Amino acid sequence: MTETPQALYDRHADTLDRALTAITERGYWSAYPESPSPRVYGDTAAADGKAAFEAYLDGDFPLDQPGAADRVATESSPFGLALNVRYPHAGADELVAAASAALPAWRDAGPRARVGVCLEILARLHRHVFELANAVQFTSGQAFVMAFQAGGAHALDRALEAVAYAYAEMTRHPGTADWVKSAGKGDPLRMTKTYHVVPRGVALVIGCNTFPTWNSYPGLFASLATGNPVVVKPHPRAVLPLAITVRYAREVLAEAGFDPNLVLLAPEAPGEGLASTLALHPAVKIVDFTGSTEYGDWLEANARQATVYTEKAGLNTVVIDSTDDFTGMCRNLGLTLTLYSGQMCTTSQNILIPADGIATDQGRKSFDEVAAGIAAAVGKLTADPARGVELTGAIVNDGVLARLDEVTKVGTAVLESRTVEHPSLPGAVVRTPTIVRLAADDTDVYGREWFGPISFVIPTESTAHSLEILRATVGTKGALTAAVYSTDESVLAAAEAAAVDVGVHLSCNLTGGVFVNQSAAFSDFHGSGANPAANAALTDGGYVANRFRIVQSRRHV
Repeated sequence: MTETPQALYDRHADTLDRALTAITERGYWSAYPESPSPRVYGDTAAADGKAAFEAYLDGDFPLDQPGAADRVATESSPFGLALNVRYPHAGADELVAAASAALPAWRDAGPRARVGVCLEILARLHRHVFELANAVQFTSGQAFVMAFQAGGAHALDRALEAVAYAYAEMTRHPGTADWVKSAGKGDPLRMTKTYHVVPRGVALVIGCNTFPTWNSYPGLFASLATGNPVVVKPHPRAVLPLAITVRYAREVLAEAGFDPNLVLLAPEAPGEGLASTLALHPAVKIVDFTGSTEYGDWLEANARQATVYTEKAGLNTVVIDSTDDFTGMCRNLGLTLTLYSGQMCTTSQNILIPADGIATDQGRKSFDEVAAGIAAAVGKLTADPARGVELTGAIVNDGVLARLDEVTKVGTAVLESRTVEHPSLPGAVVRTPTIVRLAADDTDVYGREWFGPISFVIPTESTAHSLEILRATVGTKGALTAAVYSTDESVLAAAEAAAVDVGVHLSCNLTGGVFVNQSAAFSDFHGSGANPAANAALTDGGYVANRFRIVQSRRHV
């Protein structure tokens, strides 16, 4: 089946228009329903998606790409499921050459054609959202509902947001203009001018293990929509979600008459270091990366030929001053720390509480009572294994387990981590969160990131002291989120001023169904680009505008 890019654009024009409105209004809107209910997706959608996922296991992934000399299989599921999916493996030069050859026709097609194709790719992925969700679940360790929402519906929303920003930036200027200048008594000077949107070159997306789609889709679709072919280099432990993405993207591109090598999968062999080889390739002009600070810093320092977008580690911080809903605050923080075993780049790590306690709707609570209240909320959520594993998911890698062991040697445990047997997946690696009390001068401990189900409660001299610690730690190491609880407007204002100064997004008095580690597309910015945790924001104009340039030509009339 072949459809013209214009037909695809027309089909999805209403979705694009609504997305363009959403990025300016910043209210709630979602294009892709986040509930996996049969009432939304149909009675057979879940079973069909699971069957499609299972069909990939222990087999060669159906992807025909140039330069593939062999196949690699590197994934190990945190849930203990044998995957053994084998992917076509090619070298950096072969991948970049194929992508480069596909660029001219894609560039010349223009913004509307490219955006129409991108929107159809998103529609195709949405049609296979249960397949995608199963792949995210069993490679990342997320529980299914989170995998469906964050790895499926929300990832697609973030991709659509990137496409909308790309379209807005590419069409900010007219394609042509008539230029007329008075020349006194003579005839006026006349010119016609044409403005070409020119992509930077081959783009590289380096995926992460925890959120392979959510963190990769913005860069992938921002680059593709602006005319850049994309090489997708997945994390070796989470290849399948991005392989599925590449499969359907290539399918749509071919149907629309374009070279499918505009999107290529780049799985790596163990120890190969393909990401670094690709990142330093002279033809690679854009790099998107989510992951460790160390590697993100390396990319920024060494991939000098490219524009590099990084989201790295940070010290997400909560300042507790007072609350008019102590139970709601503890419940909200408890779920924040429990979701996906804290394996989210937005999960709070450092919880700062005045040593002499706080005022609450239940009377004054001591530091120990506040810490115990948060710990009790976590304990309640994880007490029943069948319910708890649907929140915690599984531990994504051995590094998290090593940190859980290391943290037992510092501070005093307020809540100890437990090993949990998954009731339906006996091979799953499940650990409940731990909460550790530290002193305010233990900055060598809480001043670094402890990725995983690890958080610290820290007594401070006062709320003002807590804000000083927030400024110092986030200003130095960065953070993606911060939160404050207070019934005092002056404290809320001071916390907002501190957040603005260190460039971190702030949430105030969250006690209901919104959590600090959640981010809504079209409304919330993810990362600010204003502190060391990230050098860009998902998603704003700055995130897409530097992926292309305007080249003009002019002619006398």
